[in-house]
Parts: sequence; C-alpha cells; structure tokens
Amino acid sequence: MKQAQPPEISPRPSACPGLWRIVAARDGGICRIKLPGGLLLADQAEAVADAAERFAGGVIEATNRGNLQIRGIGNDHRGLVEHLLAAGLGPREAAGDDVRNLMLSPLAGLDPSMLLDTRPLAGQILALLEGTPRFHELSAKFAVQLDGGEGLAMLEHPHDLWLSATQFEQRNWLVFGLAGCPVDQAVGAVPAEQGLALVRTVLQRFLDLATPEQSRMRQLLATCGVEHFIDGMDIRRDAAVSSWRRTKVPGTWLGVLAQQQGLALGVAPPLGRLTPAMLRGAARITRQWGDGSLRLSPWQSLVLTSIDPAHIELARDQLMALGMLCAPDVPLARVTACTGASGCAKAEADTKADAVTLAAQLHHGAPASVHLTACPRSCAVAHVAPATLLARASGRYDLYLRDARLPGFGRLRGANLTPEEAGAMLDLPTEHLDD
Repeated sequence: MKQAQPPEISPRPSACPGLWRIVAARDGGICRIKLPGGLLLADQAEAVADAAERFAGGVIEATNRGNLQIRGIGNDHRGLVEHLLAAGLGPREAAGDDVRNLMLSPLAGLDPSMLLDTRPLAGQILALLEGTPRFHELSAKFAVQLDGGEGLAMLEHPHDLWLSATQFEQRNWLVFGLAGCPVDQAVGAVPAEQGLALVRTVLQRFLDLATPEQSRMRQLLATCGVEHFIDGMDIRRDAAVSSWRRTKVPGTWLGVLAQQQGLALGVAPPLGRLTPAMLRGAARITRQWGDGSLRLSPWQSLVLTSIDPAHIELARDQLMALGMLCAPDVPLARVTACTGASGCAKAEADTKADAVTLAAQLHHGAPASVHLTACPRSCAVAHVAPATLLARASGRYDLYLRDARLPGFGRLRGANLTPEEAGAMLDLPTEHLDD
C-alpha cells in the first residue's frame, strides 16, 4: 500500500496554507481545511473545534472561499493533521489537497432560485482534481466556481474558471468564462452534461500553455489571449451566449433564508473568527433541528440548512448567545478585516481591533461593505469592497471608495484617518457613499 507523506512535509513549496502544509505566521502555524463545496458535517465541526483547542490557541477562521483555518498551531503538526484526516476533512494523498478549490453557493441544491443542482457535478470535479496527478501541478490558488443560478451566490470573486447554469431552447447549459466572475461576459457554453469534460479540457490546456511563472489564468491570458486559448474547443459561441448575463437576486446571507423546502439560517462569527464554542454550538443546533450539516460561505459566514421552522427562532437566539451575528443590520456585520498585526508580520495595523472601533460608528449600510486591510494585498476579501481602509501606520488608514473607472481600491476619499474619523465619514446609507 502506498504510504501517505508525513504531515510535516509539504508536497511542494508554497506560502498558501493547506491541510498538509502548515504555514508559519506571527501568531503560530496556520492550517487551511478545504471543504468540499463548503460542506461541513456536524461531527467534523466538532473535530475542528477539538483540534483548535488541543493543537492550537483556539482560533478558527471562516475564509472568503468557504473554507476553515486553524491559527496559532504549536509544534505537533503530525497530531493535528492526523486528527483532521480521521474526521474525513481531507485526502490521504497530500498532492490532492492543494487543488480542491471549488466554490459553490452555500445553498447549492436547496436554493429556490437555482436552475441546476450543482452538487453532482461538483463531486465529479473534485474527484477529477484530487485523482488526476497532472492537475496536482496547478497552483494552490488556482480556483473554479460552479454557479447553479442560486439567489444566494457570490458573484464578485474572480476565479480562474467559472461556470454558470442557464437555459437555451429549454435545455440546461453551462456558460463559462476565464479569469473572472459570473457577472462578466461569457466566453462560451456547453450542454450541462458536458461540464466535467469542459473543466478537464480547460485545465489540461492551461497546463499545456502556461509557463512556470504563469500560475493563474489571468497571467496566461495576458500573453496568449482568450481566442488562442479556446481555439479548437467544441463550445457554443453564438448571439445567445454573447448576450447572456447573470441575473443578480437582491438579498442577504444573514438571518432566516428561504430554501425549496424548509428554512435555512445564515450566521456569521464577528470578523470571521470562530471560537470552538461557536462551532460546537452550530453543530449541536444543526444536528438537533436541521440536517446535521453546515455550509461555509464566501462571506466568512455559516449557513445551517433545513432547520425546522418551528425552532428557527430558538436556534437563532442560541447562536446569538454564543456571539454569532444573525441579522444584516448589526454594525459589525458591515465590516470585514484581515488578520492584522496580531498575526501577520506584513501588517501595518491591528485591523481586527480597529474594525471593532470602526463598527461602533456605523449605523447604516449593507453587510461586508467596509474592509480593513493591513497591507495592499487586501487579504480576507477576494474582490474590491465598496469601501476599503488601507493601513498606513498603527491606527491610521487611507479610505478608498470603489470606482469601476479606477484601478485598485478605487477613489481616495480620505487620508491618514483614525478608525473613528473613517467611521464618521462612512456612517451613511450605502447608496450615498460616493456623494
């Protein structure tokens, strides 16, 4: 029998954490648990909580790709990894862990607005990524999005390959694009049953064409172009495809959410940080009143699915008592923040603490509309937020407002501001931020 690699040994060098690759940070090691389509079973949630207490400092993070991270890990890397593997939280082959970057809606298969249940195809794509040695050459950041047309869907995160469900001539199709998001113009389309073959073709072609320095699709397309990349592919490219646009459904990911049958409950740990007690509480509630599973979302939140409507209010009250945010109008729900100086050596400021100060000034606006980043890399969000505070020194930030006409974070609105000063400028309804 082939032996798995020792957990301490990374299958290849990278600064990106994984299950098998524990990356050093200022506050200790970081282990990233890549969940299949964001799915976390109740027993697995309890195993993560146990691991965070036993092998680390008790800090668990929900990520913007629907995964989990454990921070502050000590020296027993082998014990941590074996504990997580025993709970079914990753593959025994280390090389197959890095490439499991597939994003779904947290209500995949359940959303009342969906056009297609993406879960069967998602399972096939994950098996393809894990089981194909050549695809293990892909970067640990190379990512795929599979969008079933759900109302609850992240449509702004860029992916190397995205696929989105639609209907042409009363038949299910998947339109797709490269180095972008489902709100971008599609490159082509294939019948839904050909989705797996399309993913295989795109990944193979990327590896055939990319140089070692081109680890992401956007880097490759900068030199070879989209037309050259898709040349010879058996895809549909007609007026129906070129005029297709993804429909956005207004809504929030916090609070009581509609399902095709029953109700779901969206909750968020403040600033993406879960305690073991929060995770155990969510596991207990979904086991008692739901379907025994949690879905991690790209908004650094959790969705408890198929909750008994008779107990939905009690479930929400219990999660709020644990410190979860359960409504979109809570000021702290409007703010996201990177790890900051407490955990990152590149950080210019303690963004987590400053975010709490800032949130106390906010009374209007949409969830996750303000992001604090301690350096220009803007970790914790994969897209440009409506408002970004970029740290320039401890407790000091430049405020930018997103502007599609400008690169980067957008238009500079204020410089060298304290969190209180920025909060006073931002305490406006979202539609007035640009005034």
